[in-house]
Order: sequence, then structure tokens, then C-alpha cells
Amino acid sequence: MNQLLKKLAVSTSLAVGVAAIATNPAHASTLTGITIGGSAPNDYVVYDVNGNNTVVVPSNLANLQKVLGGDATNPTGNVELAASSELASFNFQNNTSISGKFGNKTLTLSSLTAFDWFGAGLNTTYGADTFATKWFNDFLTKAGGANLVGTATANNAFNLFLGLKGFQRTSDPNISYVYKDDPTGDIKIGLAGHFDLQAYYSRPNSGFAPFARLLPRGFQASEVVKYSLDNQSGFLYSFFATPSGLTTNIGSDTLSHSGNYEVIIKDPKTGTGTDTKVPEPAMILGLLSVAGVFVVKGKSKKVSA
Repeated sequence: MNQLLKKLAVSTSLAVGVAAIATNPAHASTLTGITIGGSAPNDYVVYDVNGNNTVVVPSNLANLQKVLGGDATNPTGNVELAASSELASFNFQNNTSISGKFGNKTLTLSSLTAFDWFGAGLNTTYGADTFATKWFNDFLTKAGGANLVGTATANNAFNLFLGLKGFQRTSDPNISYVYKDDPTGDIKIGLAGHFDLQAYYSRPNSGFAPFARLLPRGFQASEVVKYSLDNQSGFLYSFFATPSGLTTNIGSDTLSHSGNYEVIIKDPKTGTGTDTKVPEPAMILGLLSVAGVFVVKGKSKKVSA
């Protein structure tokens, strides 16, 4: 059974491909003319690198341009969009974005709003035709729970995640690099995250501790970033990380930014423009025991993140 699961191929089912991490090619174009925008343009934090740690530096365009210049083998910091998403005062209807150019094409990368997840009507029902339902089903599938998709167990798990403000907390991407692979035309984007999301959720006083118990050790999942490029648009995310070689050193948090998730916007001229399935190690939730926990937790009162 384990051998079969290890061979499981998973797709993010987006108009983008999630690829294995590769070295930044010699022939690559950097994002130029970077600007900050969105309905909350000042809600961002820039992290530079000091040794093996990411450290907060002044939030300005010069530092922003600098930290986006690395690649998967050498992240040079990151910028967190919608940085106040963990605060009680956060307005989930606002977004923060960065824009820049590759030649005459403008790329915009943005945090997500509640409308991105739940649609114009803010339908938070599991099973609704929303990005939230689609992403959560991808999450379950990646965790080895494809057979739970569409079931009452998945519904309870979805509601638990919603009550923990999990969608809100997944909407503030930390973008670590952006470049175009000139030979293919593909745009590669690094998302700094947790190499072990389960360990991060298990921290003392974490509101996500109840959900952490449902995840296997070493579970990996990136935050989500929204993109637009000419006539292309969509959401980018991944469930596969490589070690970044970096961690934060802020208070008790020594786990953030430890994983690098690379996502790709395929060039429609050279790519297929369809989903790309990439073999990745599958994670197992321990379905028989976890299913019961999901049901119980889904019926309990919601926990504040």
C-alpha cells in the first residue's frame, strides 16, 4: 500500500504547472520596474537575509527588488503580501500586490481576498463551486485522502479549517523570487513557507494545534498567490518543498521560510496551457483514525486563529 501511495502523482489542477525544483538557468530575465499596489498597498513586509536567517528590513522598492533576485538554490529573502493577515483587525476583503515587467508583459502577483476564495456571494459552503472547495479537495488528495473528497468527513474538515481562519492565513504569500526562463518562456516563482507545516501548526499556543493533529509529520503545503499575466490569470500553490537553507529568527518562530515551493506560469506559446502532473511523495493522514477526528472536530465550536 505504501509503495503504491509513494508513486501517486498529484496535480494542483490549475492553469499552471507545479514543477520539480531546478537551478535558475543561465539565460533568465528578471522582473523589472516593480511597484506595489492593491487595495492595501502598504500591507507588506520585506525580509532580507543575514547568514542563515531572514530578517525584516525597511519596506521599500529597493529592498523589494533585491530580495526577489534569487532562485530555488539560493533564495535571497522574500516579501510577504497582506502581512497583517494574522491580526484580528485584518480586512479579508483587501489585497496587496506587486507588479513588474518582463519585456512588454506585465505580471501581477497578489494576496487573496475572501472573494477569491468564496466568490462574489461569499459562499463558505463546502462543495460550492468556489476556489476554496477546489483547493481543499486538492489538499485532501495530496494528503492521501482522495476517497474523502465530497464526503461528510471532508465537509467537517473544511468547516474546521474555515473556523481556524485557515483560508485567510493561506492568503498572504511570501514571494522569494521571480524570473523568466528565457529558453522556455516559463515564469518561475518561489514561495517561502514551512518545510514541515505540521510542525509549525504544532507550536505552543498555536490556534492550529487541533488541525495539526490531523496532519502527518512532514506535511508540506504552500500559501496561495494570485497572478495575472496578459490574458492569463489564476492561483498558484504547491504541496512540495525543498529546503531553503533559511529560517526566521523572530521571537519563538524558527520554522518560517524553511521551505521553498516553486510554482510555474507556463508560456502559452511553448507550454500546453493545461495542468501538469508531477510525481511527488504522497502524505498519509491515517484515514481510518483521522476520519473520526474530523467528524468530532467539525461539530465542535470554532477556534480562533
